[in-house]
Amino acid sequence: MKQQKAPEKIELPSNLKIALVHDYINQFGGAERVFKTLTEEFPEADLYTLFYEEDETNQFLKSRIKGTSFLDKPFVRKQHRAFIPLMALAANMMNLGDKYDLIISDSAGFGKGIRYKNTPHIAYCHSPLRYAWEPDFYLGTLFSSPLIKAATPIFKYLQWWDKKAGKKPDLLVANSRHTADKLRQFYEREADVIHPPVDTDIFYYDKRVKKRDYFLALGRMIHYKRFDLTIQAFNRLKIPLKVVGTGPELERIKSMSFSPNIEFLSFISDEELRRVINGARALIFPQIEDFGLTAAESIACGTPVIAYEGGGALEIIEDGINGILFKDQTIPALTEGINRFEKTKFDPKKISETAQKFSKTNFIDSLRKSIKETLEGKNR
Repeated sequence: MKQQKAPEKIELPSNLKIALVHDYINQFGGAERVFKTLTEEFPEADLYTLFYEEDETNQFLKSRIKGTSFLDKPFVRKQHRAFIPLMALAANMMNLGDKYDLIISDSAGFGKGIRYKNTPHIAYCHSPLRYAWEPDFYLGTLFSSPLIKAATPIFKYLQWWDKKAGKKPDLLVANSRHTADKLRQFYEREADVIHPPVDTDIFYYDKRVKKRDYFLALGRMIHYKRFDLTIQAFNRLKIPLKVVGTGPELERIKSMSFSPNIEFLSFISDEELRRVINGARALIFPQIEDFGLTAAESIACGTPVIAYEGGGALEIIEDGINGILFKDQTIPALTEGINRFEKTKFDPKKISETAQKFSKTNFIDSLRKSIKETLEGKNR
């Protein structure tokens, strides 16, 4: 891939001592890819997280973790959602004091609540604390409705804590306008918007890979990603579908599949994933996401996206240009979207060009600008 010449970086003070904070790392999804980008941009920064699983997905953390919480235990990493009520306490007990010049938290909840003293803090927010504000949606498949209802006082406490934590940073940066709207609603604060970066060294249009006849479903197997909707639609359509991903819903999703044209792929390398995306006719994206990094990675590969018309997808997909939007999370609506896709002509090169605004260069340049303005504002 021909590399574009990067613009000159915005200069930051030399020897800036930075702490990077992430909620917890026991999986490697979109938020973790953003955190990895931060660790690469600031290679001397110290890293903090509530707990982490040191495995093949996050070797970039080795030797740089300076602090974890009392929840950094093997049984917590395996069943972390059972310990949600303790995570606010764990964040509060992690105190960075005043030993850093800048704190950058990359958080969908707890990381922004870490303690510190007299330090500029920029919070990159993937979402408000989902479990506090939307427990039925995000926990409904894990716990019974009576149990969630009985835990209402806990969720009220977490809402109070999350709003309080959301008031602390000097600057909130949202990963999308969709997320910024939530931050405005729940924290009563405005947020800048900087979309997450697509690693175009990995995800790019490769004209050597020929388009094949399959569609693609990709991501972590959790209920709100709506793999069930995709599987049900393709059971009926009987057209080829490759499903790539793992997670707690994997076996349930597999049990729903009865079409011989549906193929499940285990963990594959980034290089193989790029080939799979490049070879797909389209990515199926039926969920509501705060942003939707897999959709942005797909268009970077020149592969259109058939997406539900909601959430962050509206900031990625241009209907008829780099994908198709459908209006309801139902089998008929998804099927109609696929039928409309079949009648629309797409240009892979032009699709890939629509992803350039999500480049790492744009992300880092925008973030550095925010850092400089925050430091200057704090020092006035």
